[in-house]
Amino acid sequence: MVEDYKQVKGLIHSTETFGTVDGPGVRFVIFMQGCRMRCKYCHNPDTWAMKSDKAEERTVEDVMQEALRFQGFWGEKGGITVSGGEAMLQIDFVTALFKYAHELGIHTTLDTAAQPYKTDAYVTEHIDELLDVTDLVLLDLKEINPERHRELTANKVDNILEFAQYLSERGNAMWVRHVLVPGESDFDEDLVELGEFVKTLKNVLKFEILPYHTMGEFKWRELGWKYQLEGVKPPTKDRVHNAKEIMDTESYQEYLERIK
Repeated sequence: MVEDYKQVKGLIHSTETFGTVDGPGVRFVIFMQGCRMRCKYCHNPDTWAMKSDKAEERTVEDVMQEALRFQGFWGEKGGITVSGGEAMLQIDFVTALFKYAHELGIHTTLDTAAQPYKTDAYVTEHIDELLDVTDLVLLDLKEINPERHRELTANKVDNILEFAQYLSERGNAMWVRHVLVPGESDFDEDLVELGEFVKTLKNVLKFEILPYHTMGEFKWRELGWKYQLEGVKPPTKDRVHNAKEIMDTESYQEYLERIK
């Protein structure tokens, strides 16, 4: 990392000033440009390209100064979250940003699908530097069945599960999330296996089901692309309840009550 880490640059797709689903409390969310996953239900396909005329190259200092304008809304639980795209593909920027945040006493959250782990040598080499300044990891586990995962995301799942286990070994706090997509990631046998896998992980503070939605479909159309899940409707309440029962998920508040 360069000596003046506040001048490290990253390619930023966009920012959100009042995120409420990207970690605890109210968050300032930075969406990074670039992702190698090709999830059929992705609601940010405009972040896939590693370079984009619509993205902006910004320094850590610049992004932090924008975030600090909203610090008064964070309360005791809030902070900053870096999402994507895939945040780890710009690991130098995220590490520098989180290092700066820690100096200022700001809570840091990494939202990742973990695809670069063990598939990008540079990311894997520098992962500890990032995790040392990361207070919480939001880990998306799309599917645990290898064939279905590749069909859904165009990527393998083994390295992603290895990353989850690595976080567990290190003792990093994490929230695990699974998007429930009818016909794609809603198979009872896979839900059983995923639930059993998550139970082997330490420091999982929250395990939740995110029902699939179609709110990102318009972005595919804007890009001139055919939406991969056209005609697929969100899961019924019964299927969501079924998944929660099978995987024994719990909310963050339920976790806090359990460990009292």
